Amino acid sequence: MIETVLPRRTELVRRDPGERETQQPLSANVDVVFLVHGFDRPFRAGKLERFLVLAWNAGATPVVVLTKADLADDELTAELVAVVEAVAPGVEVVVSSTESGVGLDRIVSLLSPHRTGTMLGESGAGKSSLVNALLGTEVQDTAEVRRGDAKGRHTTITRDLLVLPEGGVLIDTPGIRAVGLWDAQDALDKVFSDILEVSEGCKFRDCAHDVEPGCAVRDAMEEGKIDYRRLDRFRTMAAELAESEQRVVERSRTSGNRSRKRRR
Repeated sequence: MIETVLPRRTELVRRDPGERETQQPLSANVDVVFLVHGFDRPFRAGKLERFLVLAWNAGATPVVVLTKADLADDELTAELVAVVEAVAPGVEVVVSSTESGVGLDRIVSLLSPHRTGTMLGESGAGKSSLVNALLGTEVQDTAEVRRGDAKGRHTTITRDLLVLPEGGVLIDTPGIRAVGLWDAQDALDKVFSDILEVSEGCKFRDCAHDVEPGCAVRDAMEEGKIDYRRLDRFRTMAAELAESEQRVVERSRTSGNRSRKRRR
């Protein structure tokens, strides 16, 4: 019998892919969110930025884990680490390989002795292989990725909570394609803190950094201080959050009108 439901310390959520006006919890009470990307696939800055927003919004600490390091030479490894650090300044990057064991000790130390972590990443990024390596046994099913684009099948179809031998808990999750944002304005500002800092010089407080006169952000972009692609992604996510908030308001208003009609 359930007597008490304790409040969640942290909650990792995204916008429900099927219901645009609701959120979908992915995991709760998580301390660390491992954002997993494999060396065998193209790096997408926009996907990482969205994962970072989810992690910061949950109240957890994001850590980028680059898997399958045995497939990359030193030059490629250094190049990808530099790119990730530029997209996620201040976020720890762990280079790992289940073949050689590199990086596994650091992941264990981030969870020991009693912290909880979860993993976010695309199918085939190496999440389940990483779990098996950390546990020291084949607990999670794994599958080969396609050679053409390194995409994987959804081998993991459930969220599994697993206790590590050295202490700590790790949650393995299915691969995520859609990363819709939900009520995450503060986290968005944190991920794009460089743009937010420059925007303090904009003429208008509600500047959208598009066609408004006196836009310090657009000036910085034209001077090469802000990558135009990064600015585009920021504006896209900001618009997405604004649209989501508006949908929630409209849904609440419609629900309220229906309630008043029933009372009449």
